[in-house]
Amino acid sequence: MKAILMTQTGGAELLEAANIPEPSITEPNQIKVRLIAAGVNPIDTKLRKRGVFYENALPAVLGCDGAGVVVETGSSVSKFKVGDKVWYCHGGLGGDQGNYAEFNVLNERWVAHMPKTLSFEQAAAGPLVLITAWGALYDRARLQQSNTVLIHGGAGGVGHVAIQLARLHGAKVIATVGSDNHVALARSWGADDVINYRTQDFVEAVNQLTDGKGAEVVLDLVGPDIFDRSINCTAYFGSIVTLLEIGQANLKEARIRNLRIGFELMLTPQLRQLAGGLDLQVDMLNQCGRWIDQGKLKIHVGEVLPLEQAALAHTMIEGGHVTGKIVLKID
Repeated sequence: MKAILMTQTGGAELLEAANIPEPSITEPNQIKVRLIAAGVNPIDTKLRKRGVFYENALPAVLGCDGAGVVVETGSSVSKFKVGDKVWYCHGGLGGDQGNYAEFNVLNERWVAHMPKTLSFEQAAAGPLVLITAWGALYDRARLQQSNTVLIHGGAGGVGHVAIQLARLHGAKVIATVGSDNHVALARSWGADDVINYRTQDFVEAVNQLTDGKGAEVVLDLVGPDIFDRSINCTAYFGSIVTLLEIGQANLKEARIRNLRIGFELMLTPQLRQLAGGLDLQVDMLNQCGRWIDQGKLKIHVGEVLPLEQAALAHTMIEGGHVTGKIVLKID
């Protein structure tokens, strides 16, 4: 089958198109999926540059997000039948095969039925960012209906669904974006106020918008400097959740403010084989799927590229100018 292989760490140009053996069902609870689309996420680019999570795992197929059609089922599979459309976030970390390929085989426990109103490309863009935003806002930050939430990187993959999930929970949303062109996009997803952090001091702006209180919840999707500065516009007894390292952040002010600091890595259940965590993630996808089919939640695909242009997708993500998600279409 066609696949994109990571054979060594380094630049995007090292991703290679190749023909590899088609995977087969080996356990009774597995399903085989004919992949139609695969999502491309920043974690893919980081693994390509730094190395996968497992030793001696190269060559590897990257790509955590997949959407496609079930073409075969194991003898004990109960949730799916041949012909079902599915979406999921599994594989692509150097252990189980990822989704930059024509087929994948995985346990049915990690898969959800695809929302009826989505295309395969939209569905492939959704799982990782939806689960990440849900975990960060609802679980780590314990978002409340009365809260104001500050979402950094509001035009990106996680950011654009985080805005919508926060609004679905009844919160007020302030988003930061990196250009004036992205302001309207963030507003279209439900942000009440949008700050261009390149032309405005977001700390000052957030404190003005909240009458000096700060935001009760801050979601950092950008990096250490933003995390550090955000402490000064987080409300006393509030929460900051980050997807990234916090570097040498000065936590003195965070301590004085009694802030709850949380880290969100949705890959933990897969990396540590936490079956209960995987079940919860599928529950998240099922609920998000219902909201999508009800018109309450949207997935923004910024670019669709053929599988063979995976290297270009990585380059675009690393350039930092992508809105929403990039998806690889698998013919």
